[in-house]
Amino acid sequence: MQTQEIHNTIAKLAKQRPVFHSEADFQHALAWQIHIFNPDAHIRLEKQVAAKGSRVHLDLLVQENGGETAIELKYKTRSAKLEDGKEEFYLRNQSAQDTGRHDFLKDIQRLEKYVGLRPNAQGFAVILTNDRTYWTESKKIDSVDSAFRIHEGKVITGEATWGVKASAGTKYKREETIKLQSSYTVGWRSYSSFGGGVADEFRYLLLCVPGDA
Repeated sequence: MQTQEIHNTIAKLAKQRPVFHSEADFQHALAWQIHIFNPDAHIRLEKQVAAKGSRVHLDLLVQENGGETAIELKYKTRSAKLEDGKEEFYLRNQSAQDTGRHDFLKDIQRLEKYVGLRPNAQGFAVILTNDRTYWTESKKIDSVDSAFRIHEGKVITGEATWGVKASAGTKYKREETIKLQSSYTVGWRSYSSFGGGVADEFRYLLLCVPGDA
């Protein structure tokens, strides 16, 4: 799948599902939309894939025309009560944006590893959120997660690790330095809007991990 195909798929999905109950809900809805666009493709969810003696967990794996597209998804929410038609959505305040940013970069690292081990493979890291702190640049330059920031215009590359003031609880099971092989420029896109409230707008970030990463 090409980058524009993914954007087109997400744009179509936004018209039908402007909000989701959970990350799993988002994952299944996107998989079904990909199936509609590519009915001949083989789509697998929560796939454990063996690659040269290693195993990599993927949220979505799309196989078509001899190639593979690996997709990692994140759905991060701020507390909100929203309605889509007759369906109500009670989104919880997930907070922990620092670990959310870390885990998104970890997804990119995982995708780089996967496409580096598989021929004719590429990857996409996607995060959808109504929490504007993800796409807005922080004025605090010494935050513990400054290396993991994914605000608009940020260039993500090289190594990223926690600041010296990060607590043991924050770093728990996230101690290792993230090392990225390629460079990625952050560009958020609008997904949906429910009004003018602080949690009423959804945006998404899509980063392509090339096969030669």
